[in-house]
Amino acid sequence: MKVWTRIKSLSVRQFFKLSLLFLRHPLLLVPSIKATKQTFALCNTYYPGGHGKSNKGNAFRHAVWNALLCTYSLKRTKSKQKSVFWAQKVTDLYEKVTNNNELDELMDLQNNAVGRLYFFNYADKKESELINFIFEKSKVAEKIANAKDIKLYPANMVYIVS
Repeated sequence: MKVWTRIKSLSVRQFFKLSLLFLRHPLLLVPSIKATKQTFALCNTYYPGGHGKSNKGNAFRHAVWNALLCTYSLKRTKSKQKSVFWAQKVTDLYEKVTNNNELDELMDLQNNAVGRLYFFNYADKKESELINFIFEKSKVAEKIANAKDIKLYPANMVYIVS
């Protein structure tokens, strides 16, 4: 899915909420767009045609998006904690404005949090190492069937379908 296609699919209300966030933090707009574009490019490379469903590719997409949001915003925020907070604000809001079913939303929130955790552990390494690490971890993501299962894997990516 292309970034612009996703943005165009938002309702006026949803678009307004996202716009307000970036109006409050204009210096983080460019790094966020860059992270989002890079995420889709990576997903199309590592999981071509397979990251739009609730699968391992989707888990990778959410984790790598959060890690890259942290990485790219770090240049502006100069703080790992502020970068993590920014990524959480963006992705939590994104999850609120997209109308996923409950289990999909919980899965996405888990994978977002895991991506931020991986960033924290790899912030001092090369971006390619972080991406490689996330890709390898996505291969062993845990399959879940319900919301309770997510709690069993606090530091792992999760997915719903095989």
